[in-house]
Amino acid sequence: MTNATMPQITEVQAKLQRCLDAKIGTSFRLKPIPDVLSQLLADKRSINTRLAYEKDVTLFFQWATNTKPTKELVLEFLHLEQRDAIALVLDYKAYLLNKELSEATVNRRMAAIKSLVQMGRKLGHCTYTLEDIKGEKVKPYRDTTGISPETFKKVLALCGENVQGKRNYAILRLLWDNALRRNEIVQCNIGDFDPTGQTLSILGKGKGRQRETIDLAPVTVRAIAIWIKVHPDPKPDSPLFAALTSNYLGNRLTGESIRRMVDLLCQQAGVSKQMSPHRIRHSAITTALNLTDGNVRKVQKLSRHSTIETVMIYDDARHRDQGELSHQLSDLV
Repeated sequence: MTNATMPQITEVQAKLQRCLDAKIGTSFRLKPIPDVLSQLLADKRSINTRLAYEKDVTLFFQWATNTKPTKELVLEFLHLEQRDAIALVLDYKAYLLNKELSEATVNRRMAAIKSLVQMGRKLGHCTYTLEDIKGEKVKPYRDTTGISPETFKKVLALCGENVQGKRNYAILRLLWDNALRRNEIVQCNIGDFDPTGQTLSILGKGKGRQRETIDLAPVTVRAIAIWIKVHPDPKPDSPLFAALTSNYLGNRLTGESIRRMVDLLCQQAGVSKQMSPHRIRHSAITTALNLTDGNVRKVQKLSRHSTIETVMIYDDARHRDQGELSHQLSDLV
């Protein structure tokens, strides 16, 4: 057959043939040894969640193998038979319970291991599941009362008029007036504050990178504005609340620094119970329930809890119905 009589191959056919001849997978960045743990951590939006999961998984592998998890070691765990994997994890759970850790801590550490297994299943490197291993029942916290408004006024009065006092006063107003969590305060930048609209944009718990805008009371707006006037680096992308010590001047204030500040001021105000930013949040939510005569749906807007049942815990603790009924029963006999 001459060249003149041979069928001509079109460019489309040539491209198709090259695709058919290519080795499968060469165009993609596939890892020779998959790093399932890194994939799990990368899937978590919150930095705090990533750190907690990494710590809990590391603790499990140190218990099981006396070493930190590697890519190969994680795959070895994920390639276990189901009966062996369940037996191993149940032994670890028993070890945690024997250490008398709280139910919440045990559940959190078990959740990290379960999540690792789930990620392994998603990636096709694990065939078993740990869903048959149930969590421990956690009793809802009881003491949600915190401190009274009168006591909190004493705490506010201790802030003073210096630069640190103005910063601390603004933080305390957000903890009380808006019942914010300390991490929500820590992550705010100056640009998230709108004094004209009297709002603050925050990253709420469990919202990933989705911001939500909260309304501020006029006194809170003034407190933040006064602080920003003396802020060491008042640019829109600077942290809203900055450290003031010489070594860390202008750096983002940490949640631990806020906790220490709250605890110290409350001690100076004569508060006997151990206080924290979250205790101030408890105080604000409980006081809001008192102000609204127990309107849990309205207070949920303030607390931003995902379920109304959580707000009900505050309401139940506020009433102390059990104690009241016990007193009434005792009077009858």
